[in-house]
Amino acid sequence: MGANTYRLMSGFAAGEVPEGQEEFRPEEEASVDELTQASKVVFSSSLEEPLTWANSTLVRDDAVEAVRAMKSSGSGLLSTIGSLGLSRSLLRAGLVDRFRVVMFPVITGATGEERIYDGYPDVALDMTEHRTFDGRIQLVEYKPRVLEHPPLGAPA
Repeated sequence: MGANTYRLMSGFAAGEVPEGQEEFRPEEEASVDELTQASKVVFSSSLEEPLTWANSTLVRDDAVEAVRAMKSSGSGLLSTIGSLGLSRSLLRAGLVDRFRVVMFPVITGATGEERIYDGYPDVALDMTEHRTFDGRIQLVEYKPRVLEHPPLGAPA
């Protein structure tokens, strides 16, 4: 993850409840606890060591090269959470093997801050898996393929 995602998520782990909410729901608390137990790599030139969130490692090196090295060393499953700029860089570098999209039945037109895919290259997605949770939330996994040319019908 990047610095902004780290700041947000480590705040949740420290008990900071999101604005407009009085407390965490039990499933949210369980998710934060699970993430706290996981090993985390934070790519940042602005954060300082030591990082306060348990099991977090700060990497100041180039994220693309660091992830490339992690993948070649067989470090296991790597994933990003949030970190839009980091995700864009890894996708452009061809380091993304799977693109997981979780769709929540909510539109944050008034409160959303950044459109998720601004700045991404054009990408074709081949579906590899899909699941529906509780009849509403969907998880869809794709294998991404960065396109060399705009897709058919796209404005040039």
